[in-house]
Amino acid sequence: MDAKGHVVDNARQAVAGLDAAFAEGALRRTPVLDAMLADLAVALEQDEGQKLGGKSAEAARFILRAISRELDNA
Repeated sequence: MDAKGHVVDNARQAVAGLDAAFAEGALRRTPVLDAMLADLAVALEQDEGQKLGGKSAEAARFILRAISRELDNA
């Protein structure tokens, strides 16, 4: 989860990777991970044509770090 690039793009890629891992059975959903992913989805919401940055990017960065820690401790 330490990808280079814009945090919003990295977060979207991380969500896609996690969703794929859940679908393949490589990872198991937990209430904590589901809550973090729901929070991340809110941080990544945008209207068409709107750019995300600032607070949304910082929130995404914070949530991704928390997800990473949760996965490390699993």
